[in-house]
Amino acid sequence: MNLILRLLHLIIASFFRPKLDPVRDVSRLSFRVWPHDLDTSLHMNNGRYWTIMDLGRTDIMIRSGLWRPILKHGWVPVVNAGQIRFRRELRPFRPFTLETRIVTWSDTHVVMEHRLVSQGRDKSPILNAIALVRAGLYDRKERRFVPMLRLLAEVGIEAEAPEAAPEVEAFLMAEETLKSAA
Repeated sequence: MNLILRLLHLIIASFFRPKLDPVRDVSRLSFRVWPHDLDTSLHMNNGRYWTIMDLGRTDIMIRSGLWRPILKHGWVPVVNAGQIRFRRELRPFRPFTLETRIVTWSDTHVVMEHRLVSQGRDKSPILNAIALVRAGLYDRKERRFVPMLRLLAEVGIEAEAPEAAPEVEAFLMAEETLKSAA
């Protein structure tokens, strides 16, 4: 139930937050670790990180206006690869911020970075986890992923894909290697 409440809060709050440029802006969402987010070690469950990251991607889709063509065309958001690095645990009741941004894209997919950040006692930022996700919008009628040029055009943006950082290249290469192993 808490995930539905978080999603409803996100949707309602998005009407009062500024519009996002999906190519240049970072989505920042504030959360707190609640008891139902915990695992048996009494820190945030590793699966919950992925679920919270869904909300970051949703925020970008809503606040960039991409939700309109998604609904209009019946496109489906699909994550097809992800890698996470846990750095510091998130304990009960700890506030944290999810930062989500698009780091690059290919013809049909984006690569997004998610960072979960909390504050130390001295107010310095603590990186709790960082993840890279490869995702796209799937057109069920066409039976293919929607080209990025079309997605950007739907929200009135013309942009070139930023050059991928070395860690993004390594992530994509690992994804291709794993895909060919199946």
